[in-house]
Amino acid sequence: MPSQGGICIEHPLNMMYGPFSGWVFLIVLGSVSGGFFAYQVTKATRLVLKGSSDDRFDNWGTRVMEVVTGWLGQKKVLKDRVAGGIHVLMFWGFLMLSTDMFDLATANWFSHNVLPGFARGPWNLIVETGYTIALVGCILALIRRVIFTPEKLKGKSQLEGNFILFLIMTITVTSFFVEAGESTVSPTWEPIGSWVAVTIVPSTALVVGAYWMHMLAISTFLFLIPLSKHMHLVMAFPNVFFHDMRPMGAMEPLARTESGKAVMLDDLDLESFGTVNYTDLTWRNLIDGWACTSCARCQDVCPAYASGKALNPMKIIHDVRHYANDNATTLLADETPAEDIISRFGEDAIWACTTCHACVEACPIYIDHVPKLTDARRHLMMERMEFDEAVEDTIMPLMATIENLESDSNPYGLPSHERGDWANGLDVKVAEPAEYIYFAGCAASFDERNKKVARDTISIMKEAGLDVGILGMQEGCSGDAARRAGNEYLFQMLAETNLETFQEIGVKKIVASCPHCFHTLGKEYKDYGGEEIEVMHHSQLINHLQLEGKLPEPKHDGSVTFHDPCYLGRIGNEVDAPRNAIGGVDVEPGRSGKESFCCGAGGAQMWMEEHVDDDHERVNIIRSKELAETGADTVAVGCPFCSTMVTDGLTAIGSEMEVKDIAEIVWEQIKANDAAIEAKKSEVGKVEA
Repeated sequence: MPSQGGICIEHPLNMMYGPFSGWVFLIVLGSVSGGFFAYQVTKATRLVLKGSSDDRFDNWGTRVMEVVTGWLGQKKVLKDRVAGGIHVLMFWGFLMLSTDMFDLATANWFSHNVLPGFARGPWNLIVETGYTIALVGCILALIRRVIFTPEKLKGKSQLEGNFILFLIMTITVTSFFVEAGESTVSPTWEPIGSWVAVTIVPSTALVVGAYWMHMLAISTFLFLIPLSKHMHLVMAFPNVFFHDMRPMGAMEPLARTESGKAVMLDDLDLESFGTVNYTDLTWRNLIDGWACTSCARCQDVCPAYASGKALNPMKIIHDVRHYANDNATTLLADETPAEDIISRFGEDAIWACTTCHACVEACPIYIDHVPKLTDARRHLMMERMEFDEAVEDTIMPLMATIENLESDSNPYGLPSHERGDWANGLDVKVAEPAEYIYFAGCAASFDERNKKVARDTISIMKEAGLDVGILGMQEGCSGDAARRAGNEYLFQMLAETNLETFQEIGVKKIVASCPHCFHTLGKEYKDYGGEEIEVMHHSQLINHLQLEGKLPEPKHDGSVTFHDPCYLGRIGNEVDAPRNAIGGVDVEPGRSGKESFCCGAGGAQMWMEEHVDDDHERVNIIRSKELAETGADTVAVGCPFCSTMVTDGLTAIGSEMEVKDIAEIVWEQIKANDAAIEAKKSEVGKVEA
C-alpha cells in the first residue's frame, strides 16, 4: 500500500510484526471467526432441514422479483419511514462496501488484479459511498436508541444492539483511514479518504492500526452474527425467496393429492393432526426462527398483545429458534425432545390469536406467524382434546360452538330449517339456479341485528335488476370458525357438503356480506373443488353496480368513518370498494386499510371468552376508542362480527356513534332517492291538476 506524503509504503498484510507476517494474524482471525460462523450456519441449516416437506420451488420469476423488491428494495422495511430508513442505509451500505472487505483481506489483489483499470475509480466511489451511508445509518440508529428510545425498547437491554452498532461504526470509520494510506487515493473517487489524507495526515502507525481494527471488527461481527438477531443477514434472503405465494390467510388442507388438490375425507388416512413436534413444522416455517430481526413490528400491531394476553408473535418466532438450539443434539439425532413445541409456545398464547394477520403484513422479511399457531390448534383440537387450566374458561364456549356446527351447521345451535327465514317476503329464489347466489352466512341467517343486513343486500341486488337467489336451509356454515379453531376435519366436512350443494344448483357466482365467508369460499374452497366459483364481497358488487349505472351514485348522510374488517381489507386485499360504495368516508381512523386494527372476533374468538387483566382493555374496546376518536357520527362496517364487536365496544365506552353495514347505508340512500322522486312526482301532479 504505497502512500501519499510519506504515510504507509506497503500493505499491512505484507508487513512483519516481530517474527510473524500480517498474513498469519489474518489467517488466525479468519479461521476463528469464519470457522465459527460456518459451523453455526451449518448447524442452523441442518436444524431447518429437519422440518417437514414444503414445495416452494414454483414460480421462480415471481420469487426473484419479490427478492428484488422485498429483500434488495426493502419495500416492507420502508413502511416505517424512520426505523426503516435507518436500516436501509446500513443494509444498502453493506451491500456496496462488501467487495472492499474481500479486497482488504487479499492485500488489494481484487482491485489491482481482477477489476479492469477503468472500473477501479467508480468501484472506489461505490465502496466509499457504502461506508458513508452505513456510518450515517449507524449514528442515526444510536441516536434513536439512546436519545429517542421507542417505547418497545424502554426497560430492555440494548447491549447487543448497541455493541453491533459500535462494530459497524468501527468498520466504517477505519475504512477512511485505510483509504488515506493509499498512494492512489483520489479526491474524485474517494473524497472522504482523500480529505482524511490531506487534513489529518495519518501516520503509518495510525493507518496500520486502523487496518487491524477494521479486520478485527469484521471478524468479531462475523463471530456474533449466528449468535444474535443478526442471523437474519444470512436467513432473510431465503425467507423472502421462499415466501408463501398462496393468498394471505389461506390454510393448508390436511393432505394434498399429487395434483395439489385436497384429499377428500373418504380417502383421508392420517396418523396425526397438526403441529405438536418441532419436525411437524415445514422447513420454510422453521427458517422464520433464524430470519427474525427482532424489530417488534409484529408485536406492535398484534391485538392479543395489545390487550395483555400471553401471545407475542415475535416471541413465537423466537421460540422456534430457541427450541431448536436448546434441543439441537436430540433433533439432529432424529430423536424427539421431551418438551414439545406446543409447550414452548404455550396454550394460552396459541388460543389468543385472532388470525388477523397484522403480524404477517407488518413483517419486513415475510415471516408467517399465524400458521404456527393454527397448526398447533389442530393438534390440540383434533388429537389431544385436553387443555391447560389456564385456557379452559376461554375454550369451553368454543367447544359448545363446535358441537352446534356438527349438529346444526351453525354456531348458534338453531335448527337448520330456519336458515332462510330471514328472507320471507323478499320474493327471492330459494335453492334454485340464479346468476347470483347470496350466501348469507350464519350471522345474517340467525342473528337478529344482521338479518337486516342480509335483507338490505338482497333488496339492493333486486333494485339493480339482478337474478339473485339464496340457498335457504341448504346453505351450511362456510366452516371458517371450525377451521380457525383447529377442527380441520369438521371444516372439510362442511366445505364438501356446501360444494355438493353448489354443484347441484349450478352455483357460479356467490355474494357474501361476511368477509370470513368471502375468504373461505373464495380462497380456501378452491382446494376442494370450488376453483370455478367466483366469490365477491357485497361491497364489491354494490360498487360495481354503481359504476355500471344500475344503482344511484353513492352518497351518505352525516359524517362517516369506516372500520376495515381484517378478512376484507388486509387478508382480502379490498379496501376501496366498501369506501366507494358509500361515497367515501369523511375521516379515517388512525389505523385503517391494510393497517387496520382487529375488532377481536377473528380466529374463532367470536365464540371464545375473552379475559383481560385490570391493566388492559379488550380488543374491541381498544378499536372502538380509535373509532370514537374520529368524531364521526357513523361507523360503517362490512362484517357481521365487526358490527357486533364494535357496537358492544362503543356502548361500553359510552359513545353514541351508530354502527351501520355498507348495505344498510346504501339501501337507506336508495329508499331516500325513491322517496324524493315520488314526492317530486306528487308535486308535479298537484300542479297539473
